[in-house]
Amino acid sequence: MIIKKKTIWQKLPKPFFALAPMEAVTDTVFRRVVIKAGRPDLFFTEFTNAEGWNSKEGNHAVGRRLKFRPEEKPLIAQIWSSSPENVAEMSIDLKKMGFDGIDLNMGCPVKTATKHASGSALIRDPELAGRMIQAAKAGGLPVSVKTRLGYSKLEEWPEWLGFLLKQDIVALTIHARTKKEMSKVPAHHELFSNIVRLRDKLAPKTLIIGNGDILTRQQGQDLIDEHSLDGVMIGRGIFQNIFCFQDLPKQGTKEELIEMLKYHLDLFEEELKDHPEKKYDPLKRFFKIYIRDFDGASDLRVKLMECKSLEEVRAFLS
Repeated sequence: MIIKKKTIWQKLPKPFFALAPMEAVTDTVFRRVVIKAGRPDLFFTEFTNAEGWNSKEGNHAVGRRLKFRPEEKPLIAQIWSSSPENVAEMSIDLKKMGFDGIDLNMGCPVKTATKHASGSALIRDPELAGRMIQAAKAGGLPVSVKTRLGYSKLEEWPEWLGFLLKQDIVALTIHARTKKEMSKVPAHHELFSNIVRLRDKLAPKTLIIGNGDILTRQQGQDLIDEHSLDGVMIGRGIFQNIFCFQDLPKQGTKEELIEMLKYHLDLFEEELKDHPEKKYDPLKRFFKIYIRDFDGASDLRVKLMECKSLEEVRAFLS
């Protein structure tokens, strides 16, 4: 008798909390900052394009997106593509690199993805989406999907999510909006119970993860309790409270927040040793995470945004 080894998804606590994959945010530096602040149960990489990875320059051009340290595990590689062949090839590499799973992005609404028939464009092409899922299994890693309720209308969700649930995936994360809605309307959390019932009918072993407008651990726990979700994924909430994954989250004092920023700067500088081509300006997007909710925070943030180098920021903080 062959006994299948448990995947990381089966080893997660129930319920579990995950940090959402976010473009130009959830890299190895920020994941380690979050670990120090209060780690989630599961991490995801930034979005990584399979076509770019498999190109001649791919390993260098997008390799930084897949860099990680052992302490960041469990870690799922989130990839996007419109080519099953590229996904299959990349899935083999991801297995060798030590990732715990592959998550296919079928929900990104930005044109960079949709104009290439990937991201949320796959909602309109279930046949291709199905082939992508099967291709992602080539490397032997468990495959999950992150998507939206539909493309244009809420009424699309039963057919679209039902199709995905029939593809033998380990987990399905639902951002509770349509592609058309972007983030312009409140997430439709009220549909989570119906989605869980559909899962129970079609694929009882597939985990359902709620996403969209979940800003705090307590809010996530309330949704889990109300809708019987297996887990929740917090994205923008991390910008409002870096400590949001702690069992008893705190807002942090001015001193604690500034120390977290200094730790982020230390890790960023460490990365520069391996990747001197890394630019300084993208670091500024993180200042609002740490410089907030204390007297003088707004003025301090303005002054930090005027700094033109890592050295200037350090000097100003000290």
